[in-house]
Amino acid sequence: MNSAVLITSAQNSRIRLIKRLRGRRGRQAENRFVIDYRRDLDRALACGFQIDYLLHCPAFGDQPSGYDAPAHQVTPPIMKGISYRENPDDIVAVMHSKPSRGLEALAALDAGQLIVLVDLRIPGNIGALLRTSDAAGLDGVILVDTALDLYNPNVIRSSTGACFLDNIFQLTSQQAIAHLRARGFQIVAADPASGADLYQLSFHRKTAIVLGAEDRGLSQSWLDNADQLVRIPMAGRLSDSLNVSASGAIFMYELCRRRLEA
Repeated sequence: MNSAVLITSAQNSRIRLIKRLRGRRGRQAENRFVIDYRRDLDRALACGFQIDYLLHCPAFGDQPSGYDAPAHQVTPPIMKGISYRENPDDIVAVMHSKPSRGLEALAALDAGQLIVLVDLRIPGNIGALLRTSDAAGLDGVILVDTALDLYNPNVIRSSTGACFLDNIFQLTSQQAIAHLRARGFQIVAADPASGADLYQLSFHRKTAIVLGAEDRGLSQSWLDNADQLVRIPMAGRLSDSLNVSASGAIFMYELCRRRLEA
């Protein structure tokens, strides 16, 4: 990788593009996104993503090697101005996006265990759940009615690169319910108000765990179409709920434990 002329102006076209890509509209318009950390960059490349160009700050780290992409050096003030992190890494990479995967791609997946995330709006929670899903060995994640994109910097950071996997699908509620029903999935919906004890549930071979947002829960259509409403038992004196990413981790690892015991 050969470095070009040092960029010192915030008005440089490459710098201005990165700033546009910090917003969802910019990412959608340009079909690009930004990665701020070498680990995430390496994982994106392993998942088949391609670099548009790299910016490197020599004051923050050694010259990166092994990347087949145009590279340009920047000054520390420029790197701090474009980095999403308070303490920036030495590189920022502009990446080419991939089209989102929908119903057709999901239909081609031979899945047995899925997690369905309905109308989640906090990118850190989505990223954490993507990371846990991969760690627990689930076959796929369905993002339902979400306004967020997978290239949100907080999704990338909290997922530690799991957002780059090819088993994440974006559907509407209607599409997701119809697909799960047609494929014979047991739909297990989280319902802390009236659900049965998670640890008493019998999981089927094909199971979809469905989680809604903490403040709103699941819509009536999901509750009506669930085969089982389930809750995590609470033993605390004050705490009657968990963060959705913590709840999802408990559900997924209970599913994982049952799978290993089978």
